[in-house]
Amino acid sequence: MTAALRDVTLRDGLQLTGKPLPTATKVSLVRSLLELGVPEVEIGSMARPDLVPAVADTLDVIRALTPEELAKCWIWVATPRHVARAAEAGARNFQYCLSASDKHNQANIGRSTEDSLAALPAALEAAADVSGDVQLCIATAFTCPFEGEIAADRVLDIVLDPRADGTSEVVLCDTLGQAIPAQVRSLVGRTASVDDRPIVYHGHDTWGLGVANSLAALEAGATTVDGSLGGLGGCPFAPGAAGNTATEDLVFALRPEWLTPAKFKTLVRLGTEVLAGLGEPNRSRAADGAQASTTSFSWAS
Repeated sequence: MTAALRDVTLRDGLQLTGKPLPTATKVSLVRSLLELGVPEVEIGSMARPDLVPAVADTLDVIRALTPEELAKCWIWVATPRHVARAAEAGARNFQYCLSASDKHNQANIGRSTEDSLAALPAALEAAADVSGDVQLCIATAFTCPFEGEIAADRVLDIVLDPRADGTSEVVLCDTLGQAIPAQVRSLVGRTASVDDRPIVYHGHDTWGLGVANSLAALEAGATTVDGSLGGLGGCPFAPGAAGNTATEDLVFALRPEWLTPAKFKTLVRLGTEVLAGLGEPNRSRAADGAQASTTSFSWAS
């Protein structure tokens, strides 16, 4: 099973934290993750800083990174203006997000899903001006806190909407972490059967199935899965959403080619330091195992 990991600590991971992470610390973390071999990193969001203050310095983070580093980094956007502002700072990879659920789109972005789709061509044009890539990110692809279960056909309609032509990848988000592996396998498989864009699976571990759902997504055809250090994160506009699937748990399960026991231990240390600085609990079971083990197991700390 070939898979890429995107670490989303600095975007989704920070959305519910009570304490800010200094810009310099963010930049250092991006570089540490890339140096370890993590293929992609989501480094911030263009969301309103008064609503998500933890990502208010996203443009500063972008400006601090080199073009080579930014080639592996993604920015969350929801409007053409977001793309233009991030691009001006140096970003080249944009995750254009909308929700399958109208009510969540209103809560999260302040407009209907249809309005978000209508603005997508302009966002694609803004990205094309800097030779950038735009992912089509579909939040609440499985369940919504306001509307309940989301029909798969609703998600596929968005995937196949001609206004999304030109997006480079499709991101399917289990925003609340309520999906089970069979549902993930089905939606990813159906999406892959009707569209040839690579699929990213963004999962949460609210109900303890983050790793299982990620593995199911990869088995069904996804090429990338998202995770955050220590399982940090959640959506401030989705009541009941808890942390992301832990990056440490995902890499321990997947054993990508770049990962060695020494690099895994460094990753565990990075997660421990970040969460301690934020005063947040570490929810990674793999990190717990690595730090608690007293055996000669090579992955233990």
